[in-house]
Amino acid sequence: MKEKLEELKKRFAVVNDLQRAAAVLGWDQQTYMPPRGASARAEQLATLQKLAHEHFIADENGALLNDLAASAAQLPYDSDDTSLIRVTKRDYDQAKRVPPALVEEMARVASLAFEAWHHARAESNFKLFQPHLEKNVALRIQLANYLGYTDRIYDALLDQYEPQMTTAQVEAIFAPLKKEIVALVRKIAHKADAVDAAVLHREYAEQTQWDFGVQVIKRIGFDFERARQDKSAHPFTTSFALDDVRITTRLSKNFLPSALFGTIHETGHALYDLGGRAELDRTPLAGGASLGAHESQSRLWENVVGRSRGFWQFWFPRLRETFPAQLADQTAESFYRAVNKIAPSFIRVEADEVTYGLHIMLRFEMENALVEGRLQVADVPEAWNAKMKEYLGIVPPDDARGCLQDVHWSYGDLGYFATYLLGSMFAVQLYDKATRDVPAIPEQIARGEFGALLGWLRQNVHTHGRKFTLDELARRVTGEPLQSRSYVAYLKKKFGEIYQV
Repeated sequence: MKEKLEELKKRFAVVNDLQRAAAVLGWDQQTYMPPRGASARAEQLATLQKLAHEHFIADENGALLNDLAASAAQLPYDSDDTSLIRVTKRDYDQAKRVPPALVEEMARVASLAFEAWHHARAESNFKLFQPHLEKNVALRIQLANYLGYTDRIYDALLDQYEPQMTTAQVEAIFAPLKKEIVALVRKIAHKADAVDAAVLHREYAEQTQWDFGVQVIKRIGFDFERARQDKSAHPFTTSFALDDVRITTRLSKNFLPSALFGTIHETGHALYDLGGRAELDRTPLAGGASLGAHESQSRLWENVVGRSRGFWQFWFPRLRETFPAQLADQTAESFYRAVNKIAPSFIRVEADEVTYGLHIMLRFEMENALVEGRLQVADVPEAWNAKMKEYLGIVPPDDARGCLQDVHWSYGDLGYFATYLLGSMFAVQLYDKATRDVPAIPEQIARGEFGALLGWLRQNVHTHGRKFTLDELARRVTGEPLQSRSYVAYLKKKFGEIYQV
């Protein structure tokens, strides 16, 4: 078994290298590539993704996996070797159904679609992006049909990001959660004036914002010897190796939270990648358990920690020193309340913790409608605005603040959005367990000490890589399946206290 396992790891290391080389090109496209490089970049990415797919689905890999499966069954379920064989066999069986030509075309179309989205967003003109989105939707429908599904076509796409979770399961989670969120929003709406967030819209020098954000994430645990931050149109995180992780942010001189919380959010992703074990690097077990698990880390640091009262007890005096004129009339408490103001907003990544879930439900429902043929791409702007009116009571004034705000559809990432809300739920579930295990964590955060929380996450979450599904990880770490109870209780307690509802 040992010899065959080493051969398997060696073969999949080549696949990993090809995938991460493609990731470097993708990162460069969103950060430094000149606009006219898009056509060549599309071909380069298509070639690399096709090569990686062909290497992965080689018959020799299938034979090795089949030979090893029987031996792996005799080992503990959670061992590295058993998990490698189990997870890789699952990935292999799925990938084997997908023609390399489709993988190549999806990469090519997505690369060109990103450039079209970037231009369309700048012009606030959906029609410039429409034909590219139509191609992406059509290709994802093809992908889902190759992968196969039992109930809903969206199941096959969701499974790419949240293994073994179905559309029906997500709907069952979201339905009662929507009722709780809507009820809380309505209660808060009657006391909307209780929190003044005007301070967040004063003018803040962008470079100074950048420098302060760097100071914050360094203290949280972001290691600039192993990672870096750049700027992009939409913040994202990517990993090229255990010691080479990249994040991006975007800056707005008249809205302080955009860069600050975007930077903290992406740092949560980066800390997950940086917390992996060397033994799993360059194998199919490298990375996060799922996108929901990954989003739990970003949402935990951004919101549960970054928007906590204790966090601002420590950081506000330092922020006021950085922006003395803008914050002279503020206290730590008033600023804490400002960054937690609940108000419907157009932009998902700038939404408050309560209404954020409604943004995700909107996208989840629209993606289902698109792949099931109930919604045509040409009708996306109108449908988007109608759902914004229904869910949040506001209508975007233009496409840039409406259906063009997110980058995901340009890359064909249909099936992704639900993971943001699943991650928000899991973030609170994890934090509750962490503070039960280490009760001093909230006091440490108020002193600007984040090592105990990061250490707990690394020991309980990061170390496992992709060994477990989100549900398996939740049961293993918290003793129960993924649940929304903790999340709802957290929202009610926190915002009930702020708004006295």
